[in-house]
Amino acid sequence: MQKGYLLGVDIGTYSSKGVLVNQSGAVVASHTVPHSIEIPQPGFVEHDAEKTWWNDFVEITKNLLKRTGVKPQDVLAIGISGIGPCVLPVDEDGNPLRPAILYGIDTRATKEIEYLKEILSEEKIFDVTGTHLSSQAIGPKILWIKRNEPEIYRKTRWFLTSQSYLVYKLTGKAAVDVYSAGGYAPLFNIFTHKWETEIAKDIIAPLKCLPEVFWSHEVVGGVTSKAAAETGLSAGTPVIAGTTDAAAEAISVGLSKIGDMMLMLGSSVFFIVRTAQIIRTQHFWSSNFVQENSSVLLGGMSTGGSLTTWFRDQFGQFELELEKRNGKNAYEALAELALESPKGSKGLIVLPYFAGERTPLHDPEAKGVFFGLTLSHTKADLYRAVLESIAYGIRHNMELIAEEGVRPKRILMAGGGLKNPLWTQLIADICKVRLSIPEQQIGASYGDALLAAIAIGLLKGIEDAAEWVKIRGTVEPDQSDSEIYEMKYNLFRELYINTKTLMGKVHSLQERLMRISKQ
Repeated sequence: MQKGYLLGVDIGTYSSKGVLVNQSGAVVASHTVPHSIEIPQPGFVEHDAEKTWWNDFVEITKNLLKRTGVKPQDVLAIGISGIGPCVLPVDEDGNPLRPAILYGIDTRATKEIEYLKEILSEEKIFDVTGTHLSSQAIGPKILWIKRNEPEIYRKTRWFLTSQSYLVYKLTGKAAVDVYSAGGYAPLFNIFTHKWETEIAKDIIAPLKCLPEVFWSHEVVGGVTSKAAAETGLSAGTPVIAGTTDAAAEAISVGLSKIGDMMLMLGSSVFFIVRTAQIIRTQHFWSSNFVQENSSVLLGGMSTGGSLTTWFRDQFGQFELELEKRNGKNAYEALAELALESPKGSKGLIVLPYFAGERTPLHDPEAKGVFFGLTLSHTKADLYRAVLESIAYGIRHNMELIAEEGVRPKRILMAGGGLKNPLWTQLIADICKVRLSIPEQQIGASYGDALLAAIAIGLLKGIEDAAEWVKIRGTVEPDQSDSEIYEMKYNLFRELYINTKTLMGKVHSLQERLMRISKQ
């Protein structure tokens, strides 16, 4: 066998990670670079693409090559994934014209969503995308740039995603994979795999500003001499189109068969279910997957790990101080604290909509709620209630997935949330499902390496890639106190229904107060 390695790099919300993988599927080395998001005002969530995405990629690549001693020419192919759907306008030379607008946690384009629904009709959008528009869609955000930043819009040569920006930096070619192109809704037809010419030309963005579409494992081009000099890679190394992080994460945990579901506990919760065909749905998103003749049903909550991060930063000063003193992880300390709270968190209910909500509510104006607080509640109760709230949100999604006729046969867990055994047990208990824990928990970057292996013929497809993934164990549901969770889940659903109107009013108030503060 020829000596060589596969490079996979993933750009996440709060960190980027890269791996070098040998031709047997073993991870030779990995490297992580932390970064942060920018929130210039409520509802706006951004990344500096050059500073965060490209600089992270360069650091990761140089670190991996130096630490392992792998020669640049021994990197056989490069796979890249990134958070999404995001949108980044770049000029003729590929220079970012503004910070990248992130995925569904950025809710700035609510007016544009309503405008597109009115001018195109919801029926037309549904026919093209298989679902309806939400804060997850790129199309309304491009329209927001057109309306609010016309000079930037005029200078834009390409509207790129996170991974397509890195592919462009490496190869000089504007490309996006079929899976990620679906995130450009309503610009991309998921049934024909083509851009919607009239919608692009007349309403949102010229067709010339949209990248060429590839399958995720297809080679877009080779590393240019300029990119090679910056990264330490060898000029000409094949670079695939790559994909969005969730799809790569799904590949990394072995999702391959119809009925397989990947449930990712990252900064947000995301799931992908492999389906027999594309399903038209009002609650979720439908998409092609990473290779020909594959389809999936998608969903995601707006929070997850980001909510536990918020709690740690606001209420975990003691745990953060302990982390500085003795190195014990603050999240681990908070999880141990939550065990002091009984099942049901003494009746405290949390709505986890701190960044609006994606599926199944599609409500960018939804707000976070702590409901039922009394003087008897402790920090342990608050944190356990936060963890429970994410599990209730997952159950809400799963119940509506079942209504679509999709019943997952196997749930493969992924993401940093797996480090918290209480959280995974809560999900199993509240959702009444068995969770499978893959042995390999490197993440999306490992999936990128697997896609790169498919590109060069080392693997035949995602079914082959799944053979590299082993299951470490399972989390079985404990139904001994199911009545407690049933009561709380029903109240969880009812609380949103009864506060939805108030949430909209609070959203308007927050926007007004923000405008006043800027005067």
